[in-house]
Amino acid sequence: MQMGARWRVGESPHRAVPASLYETVREQEARFPEAHSWTLTWLEGRPRLALDDLVLVAVDGQGGVTVTEETAGNREVLNQEENDEDDDDWLN
Repeated sequence: MQMGARWRVGESPHRAVPASLYETVREQEARFPEAHSWTLTWLEGRPRLALDDLVLVAVDGQGGVTVTEETAGNREVLNQEENDEDDDDWLN
């Protein structure tokens, strides 16, 4: 089991955060200067980083980085790999 963590905006990401996410963390902190802290959780062994209740940065099943903006209960994927067309093939 992997434990989550919290850290303040502007600090270095927690040591468990993959270095491949550092740039995305900095970009989101710049987009949301009013944010206070990050929360790191794990889902299926992959990191999920929530910036307050504003945005979620995650690693998908193919190793790509996704950024999902959380706005008034709605989720909007801001960037994601274009390979999503094949995600539902297992249903056929």
